[in-house]
Amino acid sequence: MAALMQALYAQDDSMIRRLIGRRFDSTAPPNKGPAPDYSNLYYWAASPYKHDPADSLPAFLSGERRDSLADVFYIHPTTFIGPGDQTSFLDPSSMDWGRILAEMAAAPWNADLDDSVLNRRTDQQPVLYQASVFNGSCRVFAPRYRQADLKAFVSSNQALAQQAFDVAYGDLRNAFQYYLDHDNHGRPIIIAGHSQGSLHAIRLLQEFFDGKPLRKQLVAAYVIGYPVDTNALRTIPVCTSPTTTGCVISWRSYAKGDAPPSARAAKGRFICVNPLTWTTGTDWAPPEKDRGTMLTFNQSRPGLVSAGIEPESKLLWVSYVGDVPGRFKKMANLHIFDYNLFWMNIRENVAERVAAFGRVAAFGP
Repeated sequence: MAALMQALYAQDDSMIRRLIGRRFDSTAPPNKGPAPDYSNLYYWAASPYKHDPADSLPAFLSGERRDSLADVFYIHPTTFIGPGDQTSFLDPSSMDWGRILAEMAAAPWNADLDDSVLNRRTDQQPVLYQASVFNGSCRVFAPRYRQADLKAFVSSNQALAQQAFDVAYGDLRNAFQYYLDHDNHGRPIIIAGHSQGSLHAIRLLQEFFDGKPLRKQLVAAYVIGYPVDTNALRTIPVCTSPTTTGCVISWRSYAKGDAPPSARAAKGRFICVNPLTWTTGTDWAPPEKDRGTMLTFNQSRPGLVSAGIEPESKLLWVSYVGDVPGRFKKMANLHIFDYNLFWMNIRENVAERVAAFGRVAAFGP
C-alpha cells in the first residue's frame, strides 16, 4: 500500500498499473454536468471580492506589509479521487486507500461543483496552503472547475481521459476569459498551478500568452508539480534568475537519490528551476538558502531543506537538515509538498518578480 500511495501522488502510470491492473478502464463517458457561471462568486474558490482561505496569513507573518500590484490566476491540483471525505491530502498515510480505490473506479470522470465535501477539501488544503502564498503581492483568483478524477491520469482509455481533461480545461478557459473581460484591466498577471492545475496551466499559457499580445502582462508562470516539456512554449522562456519576468518556472520534488523510473527516464526533457536559487544550474543549494518550509499553516522553519537539480534527470532533489515531521520523512516522492517545502522562498520571489516587472514596465528592459 505504501508503494501505491507513492505511485498515486507521483502519477507514476507504470507502477499504478502493476499494482492495480486495468481497474480504471471504464467505457462510460465523462459526466459533464452544468458548466459553471463565473459571474457567480460561488464558482470561485478564491476571489478578491469575497473572504476565502487564500486571504489567510500565517501567524509568523502577522506583521508583514502586503500589497496587490499584480493578480494571480491559481489552478488547484486534483482533490477529486472519488466521493467521500478523504482524511487529508497532507498526510496520505492516514487515508483508507482500499476504499478510495474502489470509489475511484465507480466515480464520475469529472467533479461535481455542488459537492460541498469536495469544495471544502479544496479550500482547506491547496487553496489555503498554496494559493495563499501569493497574497503578499497579488489579488488571488482561483476558480472552481470540474476537475478530472485522479483516475484520468492512469486509465489506459486515453480517449475518455482526454475528454475529462477537456471538460476541466474548458471551465478554466471560461474562468480566465471572464477574469480578463471583467477584472484584469491591464494589470500584471501571474499564472500558477500544481499537479493537475499545472497541466491545465500549460494549455492556458499556450492559448492565451505564447506568442500573443497578453504575454506582455505576464510576470511569471509557476507551473509546479507537473512535467513541463522544454518545447511546450515557443516564446515564453524558462526563468533563469530570481528577477527574470515573462518566463516559466517548474519543478518536481523528490528525496535526494530517490525517484520513480518513469521520472528518471525523462533524461532532462522537462523544465526544472531550483526554488532555493531560482536558477537552472545544478550546483547544490545549501540550507541557508531555505527561507522557510511550511510545516503547518502557522509554523514555518527556515534552513530545513537543501536542494539541487540532478544533472541527468533534471529532477529537483531535496535533503532535510535536522528533524522533520514524520509525514515528510516517510515519503520519497515529495509531490504533495512541492509548495510547502519552499513556501517562504516562493512568497519572497513573487514579490521580487512583481517588483522587477514594475521596473521594466516603468523604464523598459
